[in-house]
Amino acid sequence: MKRVSLTAWIFIGMAAGVALGIAAPGFAKQLGPVSNVFLRLIRSIIAPLLFGTLVVGIAGGGDMKRMGRIGGKAILYFEIVTTLSLFLGLFAVNLVKPGLGIPIHATAAEAAVAQQQTTFASVLEHIFPSSIIDAMSRNDALQIVVFAFLFGAACAAIGSKADAVIAFCNSLAEVMFRYTRYVMYLAPIGVGAAIAVTVGSKGIAVLFGLGKLILTMYVASAICVVLVLAPALFLFQIPVRGFWRAAREPFLIGFSTASSEAALPLALENMEQFGVPKHVVGFVIPTGYSFNLVGSALYLSLASIFVAQAAGMNLSIGDQLLMMLTLMLTSKGVAGVPRAALVILAGTLATFHLPMEGVAVLLGVDALLDMARTGINVLGNCLASAVVARWEGYKIG
Repeated sequence: MKRVSLTAWIFIGMAAGVALGIAAPGFAKQLGPVSNVFLRLIRSIIAPLLFGTLVVGIAGGGDMKRMGRIGGKAILYFEIVTTLSLFLGLFAVNLVKPGLGIPIHATAAEAAVAQQQTTFASVLEHIFPSSIIDAMSRNDALQIVVFAFLFGAACAAIGSKADAVIAFCNSLAEVMFRYTRYVMYLAPIGVGAAIAVTVGSKGIAVLFGLGKLILTMYVASAICVVLVLAPALFLFQIPVRGFWRAAREPFLIGFSTASSEAALPLALENMEQFGVPKHVVGFVIPTGYSFNLVGSALYLSLASIFVAQAAGMNLSIGDQLLMMLTLMLTSKGVAGVPRAALVILAGTLATFHLPMEGVAVLLGVDALLDMARTGINVLGNCLASAVVARWEGYKIG
C-alpha cells in the first residue's frame, strides 16, 4: 500500500481547517496556539541551519570570486522577475479596476499599521548585523547571510586551521536537516490550525466584500507563475516535474501559514536534494527573502492602485510608473514575514498622498491576500536557486 506523502497530508490538513472554520468558528479561533507552536518550532531551525549551510558552502569551496559571481547573477535575476511582477500587477489592476465602487471613509487607519519610512540608507544599514546573536534571535535571514558569508570567507582564508570549525558547521547543518524532518511531521496539524483560525475569525463572508480584489490577486498570481516564473524553467532547462516535486511542499507550507519563514528550512533541504549545490542554495534562497519577493511585488502594485481607485483618484501613467519605481526600491526592505508588505504599502500611500484608510480596508482580507503573495514568494525563491545553479553550469534534477 502506497504511503501518503507529506504533500497529501498538508492538503488534508488545509481541507480539514477550512471545514472546521466553517462548521465551528468559535472552536477554530481557539486553535491559534497550535499553529503558533508549529511556527515557533520552524523558526527555531532557521538561524542554525542558515549559518551551518552557508559557512560550509563558502569555506568548502574556498573561491570568493565564484561566490561574487553567484551573487551578481542572483541579484540580476531578482531584479528582472520582481520588476516584471510589479508591472503585471499594474496591468491587472488597471484592467479589472477592483477598487471602483468601494468608497474609502475617513478612519483612524494610521493606528492600524505603524507608518515606517523605508529609505535606501535604512535598508543598507539593516543589511549589516551589529550582533550575530541579535540577528539570530530575530531570525533576520539577510543579516545572518552577511555574517555567515564573511565568516565562511575568513575560514577559507586561513585554510586548514579552520577545518574543525568547518566540520562543526557541516555537522550542524546535517543535524538541523534531520531536526526539520521531525518538525515537518507536525506540518499538517499546524497548517490545518492556521487555516481554521483564518476562516473561523474572518468567516466566509470576507470572500464577498472584497471578492473582486481577492480574485484579481489570485488570477494575477497564477498568471505570474505562467508568464514570469515558468519561462525560466525552459530557458535554463530545469526539469519541470522534478522542480515541482522539490518546491511543492515549501510552497504549500508558505501558502497555508502565510509565512515565508515556515517554508525556509524545507525549501533549503528540498532544493539541495533536487541537485542545487549547497553553496548556491544556502546563499540564493535566504538572500531572495529580502530581494526576490515576487509575490509581494505583485501585491504591492495591485494594492496601491486599488486604493487610488477606491479613493476616486485618477493617477496618470507617469505617476503610476513613478510609484512602481518607488515600490521596486522600497520592497527590498520587506522581510519574509507575515504582514510586512502592509508597512511598505502604508509608506507608499503616504508618499503619493493616497488615503491611509485604504490600508484599513485591506486589513480585513489581508490574511487571504498574504497567503497568495507568500506562496509565490517561496516558489520564486526556490526557482531562483535552480536558475543560478544552471547558470553556473551545474546539472540538476
